[in-house]
Amino acid sequence: MAPHSLIAGLFGTLLLAIPTQASILGQRVSDASEAGVPLFKSETFQLTEKSLRSLKHSQKELFGFQSDNASANADGSAKCRLLPGDKAWPSESTWSELDRALGGALIKTVPLAASCYPSWPEYDSAKCTTVGDDWEVSYMHAADPASIMWPLFEGRSCLPTSMNTSSTCTIGGYSSYAVNVSSVAQIQLAVNFARNSNIRLVVKNTGHDFNGKSTGAGALGVWTHNLKEIEYIENYNGASYKGAAVKMGAGIQAFEIYEKAEELGFTAIGGEGKTVGVAGGYVLGGGHSPMSSMYGLAADQVLALEVVLADGTFTTVTEETDPDLFWAIRGGGGGTFGVVTSVISRVYPKVGVTVSTFTFTTGTGVSADTFWEGVRAYFSYFARFADAGTYAYFWILNLGDDSYEFMMNPFFAVNHTVAEFTALIEPWVNDLEALGITVTPNSTYYDSFLPGWEAGFPLEEIGLVTMMTGSRLFPRENFDAKLNETVEAVRTTVGLGHSLLAFNMKTELQDGFPDNSANPAFRESLMHAITSTTWDSNSTTAEINSTIYDLTYNVLDKWRATCPESGAYMSESDILEPNFQQAFYGTNYARLFKLKQRYDPDGVFYAPTGVGSEYWNVESLDGLPDQNGRLCRV
Repeated sequence: MAPHSLIAGLFGTLLLAIPTQASILGQRVSDASEAGVPLFKSETFQLTEKSLRSLKHSQKELFGFQSDNASANADGSAKCRLLPGDKAWPSESTWSELDRALGGALIKTVPLAASCYPSWPEYDSAKCTTVGDDWEVSYMHAADPASIMWPLFEGRSCLPTSMNTSSTCTIGGYSSYAVNVSSVAQIQLAVNFARNSNIRLVVKNTGHDFNGKSTGAGALGVWTHNLKEIEYIENYNGASYKGAAVKMGAGIQAFEIYEKAEELGFTAIGGEGKTVGVAGGYVLGGGHSPMSSMYGLAADQVLALEVVLADGTFTTVTEETDPDLFWAIRGGGGGTFGVVTSVISRVYPKVGVTVSTFTFTTGTGVSADTFWEGVRAYFSYFARFADAGTYAYFWILNLGDDSYEFMMNPFFAVNHTVAEFTALIEPWVNDLEALGITVTPNSTYYDSFLPGWEAGFPLEEIGLVTMMTGSRLFPRENFDAKLNETVEAVRTTVGLGHSLLAFNMKTELQDGFPDNSANPAFRESLMHAITSTTWDSNSTTAEINSTIYDLTYNVLDKWRATCPESGAYMSESDILEPNFQQAFYGTNYARLFKLKQRYDPDGVFYAPTGVGSEYWNVESLDGLPDQNGRLCRV
């Protein structure tokens, strides 16, 4: 906000300089951590009682910790969070004061597509063309402090003109401001300011969540994307694990940790998608991985976390220091218990992988019934394939006129040579041949994870504003005693024109790993399946809501009926999932809710479908399930 030349001196000696940064309110502390691994440099600059001590009362009301703040807003009693234009909304001078305390790291949101609109000072037709051309490229949205991967859930308030039927651009459901975080002190300042000022707070790394958890109208965003430190730990020494580990800053993405693993000769557990933020909401929500059938969820790998809590304090969370929070934060959802600045996770030896792609379709000699018999045969081998440690990413598409296509894209056979992979799938291939279906796998062996992953998984695109998704975790029983019922439910879905994108994997908690709060449905699952629905770009709100309702209560109900005790993966799900507490958290919800009241009783951290979110509601301006509206207590 303010230029760096105007930042110096507001708080005198309490603004301590960090090399290569402007002055930030806070002070340098020891790098010692109860995790047994030194804090990153970004974590050693913190907001402390000492740095707050000489502030004026009004300044301490803005930036002070909850335990020290006697302001009316600090008790969390306000019914609704403020929005710009409200009488109590912070003045421009107050936002400038925050910016100075942050060392110039406060960013006033300008939507990515503002360059397309003459009403915005940023109007630039050439830049607008670039933004429009790259709109579905996830890297662009990850590198923006406010943009998210699924703009439907922001409120579609500022789209490239080629996509926007309203020809308007507003801030809408984007956060009003964001803090470009480079130190713990800045996170603490943001959390304290939002809490003390009754401002909605959101946390964004990449904005990858399917339901827009990192955005919200009128919010102050904590943008952790640039916390990119990585440290390999050859001999981690913890209570339940001794061995190789890696410490990752909250901004580390999948491609970055995989490149580091390739460089140093280890294998890390991270997302399938290239731009997924591994140490952010991904790991906190569970996190499935191409390595999951061998080692479980990303959340299972976590050994320690450094976290800023809702009261503004910074703490180390391990199995020994805080067993309850250690259990809850690993799987209980991002943006729920605190802002994670880094995680320490297990890593594994280098491993080879065979990557294979192939397809089959209806056509000459292959009727629709025969096609689905081929799919049924595949489903019958799910346990065999997952138990062998493999991970498969596949599509089933409706081509129209009772025609279908199956796409294996790819079969990711960890720790299998091509010959071993060929032997593994031979029974299924033989079943297909007996049905008159011929497949020709294109299989390549890679001697480490990174090149196989790069060859197998394309760069993910962002979600469309004319599409909504839903998902289900199908347990092992569905591919044994309930096989026919499961195949029929999937066939009905695809037959109605809804594509199937699915993963065959298992995500069991490994022996000797400490328990966590990840959805218990993961532990029995052999398929994470996703489907979607679409509507025309000029559809009315009533038409869109009708289409969404059909997906939630008609299409997905057929899936739920096959496994009513199971659930869904919260990060890739239907935002309107009925009884989300059971679907996303299962039997863990009651304990998670109690811990939410302990660590964040005032709801500083709110995320749609998050723990405790049932006591809040977003008064959406467009009547859709997005974050473009005031956040109020129910």
